[in-house]
Amino acid sequence: MRMLKLVLPAAVLAAGFLALTATSYAKPEYTKKENKPCTFCHVKAGSHDLNDSGKYYKEKKTLKGLKVQPKK
Repeated sequence: MRMLKLVLPAAVLAAGFLALTATSYAKPEYTKKENKPCTFCHVKAGSHDLNDSGKYYKEKKTLKGLKVQPKK
């Protein structure tokens, strides 16, 4: 009974943590494959928002043919 008082709250806490954590869609393999930093495709580091390069990569699965616009 004493063990149940410890295990049950821990299980509920763990389940809540797993249910509420955000999933990450950026993959470190992409930076290695394309030899570009995360911010080449994302608006800012740690963000899920894609810039034009990221949208192109999402659609084509490659950066070949991408015409990079100079930053304004």
